[in-house]
Amino acid sequence: MRIYTGNLYNLKKIFFYRRGKIINDTQKIPETPEINIIGAGLAGCEAAWQAAERGVKVKLFEMKPVKFSPAHSDKNFAELVCSNSFKAKSIENAVGLLKKELETGGSLIIEAAYASQVPAGGALAVDRDNFAGYITDKIKSHRNIEVIIGEVGKIDLNKINIIATGPLTSESLHEEIRLLIGGEYLEFFDAAAPIVSMDSIDFVSEGGAFYASRYDKGDKDYINCPLTKEEYEIFHKALISAQTVKLRGFETEYIEKNVFEGCMPVEITAKRGEETLLFGCMKPVGITDPKTGKQPYAAVQLRQDNKEGTMYNIVGFQTNLTFPEQKRVFSLIPALKNCEFLRYGVMHRNTFINSPELLDNCYNLKENGNIYFAGQITGTEGYVCSAASGFSAGIAAASKILGLPGYIFPKSTAIGALAHYISGGSMHRFQPMGINFGIIENPEITGKIKGGKKFIRQKIAEISLEYMTNWRNSQKHLEKLPGM
Repeated sequence: MRIYTGNLYNLKKIFFYRRGKIINDTQKIPETPEINIIGAGLAGCEAAWQAAERGVKVKLFEMKPVKFSPAHSDKNFAELVCSNSFKAKSIENAVGLLKKELETGGSLIIEAAYASQVPAGGALAVDRDNFAGYITDKIKSHRNIEVIIGEVGKIDLNKINIIATGPLTSESLHEEIRLLIGGEYLEFFDAAAPIVSMDSIDFVSEGGAFYASRYDKGDKDYINCPLTKEEYEIFHKALISAQTVKLRGFETEYIEKNVFEGCMPVEITAKRGEETLLFGCMKPVGITDPKTGKQPYAAVQLRQDNKEGTMYNIVGFQTNLTFPEQKRVFSLIPALKNCEFLRYGVMHRNTFINSPELLDNCYNLKENGNIYFAGQITGTEGYVCSAASGFSAGIAAASKILGLPGYIFPKSTAIGALAHYISGGSMHRFQPMGINFGIIENPEITGKIKGGKKFIRQKIAEISLEYMTNWRNSQKHLEKLPGM
């Protein structure tokens, strides 16, 4: 272990990196050199880890298990509510690049994801329980992190705080934040797909399930449930007429305009047209049924949800159907006719702040330098983006405690591009968005390049990861500082 024993303020000298930017910070440092982090989800745990690894004392507040949000049930930290997938691994995919940057930078969340991964082809999927348990153990055993269980209703503005309470913030803190930001929240709806028991899936009957990967790429990690044209038409008709959970009057129209396209309830997607699902979650392209040697008319894919392989989620089947209707309609899929549902799909309203108006690109509240936000409450979309915001906010808050200037990751990195979008997007109608190559800038790539989009993305990734490697090496002066 390397211990830095010099003057902490002299560490300012090492904070210069290629294409990075230093920002001056005149906000008074609190007398008590510690950070309060509210919320032990993905962003909160990542922020706590980054700060603690730099020798900063952290108080991590979490209301579970004293109180649970409508979508949470696990007492462990970093609970995954929706999918168990962290999406693509390939760095030619923007989320894959973001994951690799975070891994290079020492992310606890990505470390935990790889430690608890389950087979998912080219995607990184995890065993939810192992993932949450891994992070919980790491956080609770860190000497610089004190975990405080209980609901937080007031924010101590005299201390540095990172608010990472997610889109389902408790009522009392929700109002406290509303007063702090001086305005109303924005909102959207989110949904989760059902999980079924592996041993209740029919592999034997005609029209039974089979293992395959699309286009036979990689390992056969997905279970595929084929449907004939007639079976699909029966299923589609039942789906669009099924009973949904009752919403308040104004929510019915609102919900169709304010759901992430990637989390759109399958019944809403189905109502867009009879064949819409054939180009989405029931797309058969690239899948061959070994029983017939042909491509099925439609196919539903199931992805492993735990390490033991006893639980599988129905990919793309986020839903707001009532539980009895989920059982009735989804059992019309031949391979799932006798399926046991271990968890039904659910939908809930999420809230987030108008980040472009309120935050800078270190996730710091513009009107109060002691307050940072991280996670989905900022308008980040997805697990990896949520972790990335916690990564940035934790480093920025720790820098303030250490008397260092804030550091802004450049827009040529996925981490920096996401922070710049969150702080510089449209204030008129700001909407959550995940990382994509459209917001990653790179001045070294201009005009057309031989090799097309694939080559360009590889080049962006190469430059980005070189930058993150150099940045991480420069952080060795800060990591493992003794607790203050």
